Amino acid sequence: MNNEEHLTKPRIAMAGAGKRFGKLQVFRDVEFAVGEREVLAIIGPSGCGKTTLLRCIDGLIPLTEGEITMEGSPITDPREGVAMVFQHFGLFPWKTVFDNIAYGLKLAGASRAQIEEKVPDYVKLVGLSGFEHYYPYQISGGMQQRCGLARALAVEPRVLLMDEPFGAVDAQTREILQFEMLRIWEARPTTMVFVTHAIDEAVLMGDRVLVLKGRPSTVHEIVEVDLPRPRDRGTLLLPRFAELREHVWSTLMKEAREAEFQV
Repeated sequence: MNNEEHLTKPRIAMAGAGKRFGKLQVFRDVEFAVGEREVLAIIGPSGCGKTTLLRCIDGLIPLTEGEITMEGSPITDPREGVAMVFQHFGLFPWKTVFDNIAYGLKLAGASRAQIEEKVPDYVKLVGLSGFEHYYPYQISGGMQQRCGLARALAVEPRVLLMDEPFGAVDAQTREILQFEMLRIWEARPTTMVFVTHAIDEAVLMGDRVLVLKGRPSTVHEIVEVDLPRPRDRGTLLLPRFAELREHVWSTLMKEAREAEFQV
């Protein structure tokens, strides 16, 4: 998707957005647009407000200034068509894999017959066939995150929000899940806003990388990721991947080091 499509066909648009909690201004003057079938990765130092920004997009907390719109309509509370995948899975421990995946469908009013028809497709999509009747404590962290992803996808969202979705798993599982997510997105592309601390992950996943910097944070740069899709492990070996990763890394590193020593 090119820049003109970002501007003329945004699914999400944020203009002059700011958020404060009391006297603490978290971010200000944030502006960007996300098109259909686009992945926007958001990266920045710890404490810069990435998760807060995502929760504002989800309608869970209100902005202090500015506006967020989805398909031209202001977002003021959670709405149909938006799903979030959390870092720490967010599964109900008393529900099976099947029932966790079905939860969003039940909330949306799907009948039992519809649930029985749809959930197996998403179980298969995320690679959990055979584990439908297991409980979260019986499966690995990576499998729990697959379950959380399937729950979000099952409601067929127009916007998928991901908050450090692979941050709670080990490095090997994280890499596996990254490529699984790329495979799933290629099969069922939608608007995705992906928050991460990992520069490699941001460049691998995103069509663009939005870099937040400062306290309060603002949009320092939006980096166009001109890597071909579909992406796979071979993408990591491309010289252009290394160039983009180095560009984002050098942009962030000075501020990231300073942030470590700020309260």
